[in-house]
Amino acid sequence: MSATVDPVQNPQAYQQMLVDLVGDDDPATVQRATSASLRKVVVEAADRLRTRPAPGEWSVIELLGHLLDAEIVSSARYRWVIAENQPPLVPYDQDLWVDALGYIQADPMELLETFDALRAANIALWERSTPEQRVRDGMHAERGPESFDLMFRLLAGHGRFHIDQMRRTLDEVSGAPRTTE
Repeated sequence: MSATVDPVQNPQAYQQMLVDLVGDDDPATVQRATSASLRKVVVEAADRLRTRPAPGEWSVIELLGHLLDAEIVSSARYRWVIAENQPPLVPYDQDLWVDALGYIQADPMELLETFDALRAANIALWERSTPEQRVRDGMHAERGPESFDLMFRLLAGHGRFHIDQMRRTLDEVSGAPRTTE
């Protein structure tokens, strides 16, 4: 898996890292597989679900919450890009969202069910979109122009990246005392 790239400090390298994680795979196929992978990791996490590997790092449940946030934001961005002419795409502070939305205490099944519904709607949108719609773009405030096609591929790579991070987190917290801080 690729090394972590700061999405704010190096936005183009971040995009490339996520696109590379998808490679030549069909992004819809990659996205369809995400839910099963998330459910498997949540089951494997068991009592380590809320354990952070280090202060300031996310637990598995917080990573799941972050993936849900990304799905929510992407849902809106896709629709703006398809419907409007080069709309602004507002960035968000992922750390603030994860903390403010209380994912450390969230019900994993509720997060998974919400994720699944949004993911299914987004894949359906992708499948019915035209080639002309897929090349439409919006202007991301940090990364510049992003087409529907690019955003959809980025989200596929984003899922792969964070599922791998969840697995690394579980490896790191194995045998560690349970903590939510």
